[in-house]
Amino acid sequence: MTATELSTTTLREAVALEERPARPSAVSTSLTFGWRALLKIKHVPEQLFDVLVSPVIFTLMFTYLFGGALAGSTDAYIQFLLPGILVQTIIIVTVYTGYTLNTDITKGVFDRFRSLPIWRPAPIVGALLGDQVRYTIASIMCIGLGLLIGFRPAGGVLGVVAGVALLLVFAFALSWIFTILGLLLRTPNAVMGVSMMVLMPLTFASNIFVDPSTMPSGLQAFVDVNPVSHLVTAIRGLMAGVPVTGDIVTVLVSAVVMTAIFAPITMYLYRNRR
Repeated sequence: MTATELSTTTLREAVALEERPARPSAVSTSLTFGWRALLKIKHVPEQLFDVLVSPVIFTLMFTYLFGGALAGSTDAYIQFLLPGILVQTIIIVTVYTGYTLNTDITKGVFDRFRSLPIWRPAPIVGALLGDQVRYTIASIMCIGLGLLIGFRPAGGVLGVVAGVALLLVFAFALSWIFTILGLLLRTPNAVMGVSMMVLMPLTFASNIFVDPSTMPSGLQAFVDVNPVSHLVTAIRGLMAGVPVTGDIVTVLVSAVVMTAIFAPITMYLYRNRR
């Protein structure tokens, strides 16, 4: 036996396994892809730019530009505005779920994931779990700034934590819509543009910035059925220490319905994309 044949045989024996490794579970695979999403932030910290800067810009701009005109003082307006700005900030950040998925597709990473012997939804579910960390960071930034400029939640720490938890549940469900756009559209920029067109009416035609009682009747009708309005009302109630059970239930039901509808569509597109 030649030296080359001997080294090849030795190498094969070294890497040979007596038993085939067990297939990783759905949970462990999803958590691995969630960790991948966080590592991308570590190596490309610019991804956190919107998460860190958007809450600051929106909170300061609306509080000091419109607070006096709409509520008589900035201190009074920040009590009304902060939960709404928190919702708007997180909902806008959910767009990046579809954006990053589309980026993976255009770079060919998507095809590599589909070829792996793993739970098929893991790359998408893991990305959504990783995004929860980004949403949490944005929430902390927004609430921290609000506390600095006068926001005082009567519901205390528990009310704030409950409000953020409810928002994270809704954001997870909403993200499935943007994964669909990420799979359907051709470029990341297209995903971003279409996603913002979806979000604009949901955020601005709501009760985030003003009391809808001052709006025209037709617009009020849309605001009343807008799930974002129910989310804002629910979070305002939790942070104020007076939970609105009806709106909390509506938000949870909306999250379940969105996940039940859009998650299967996402996975169908994921399996059949060419």
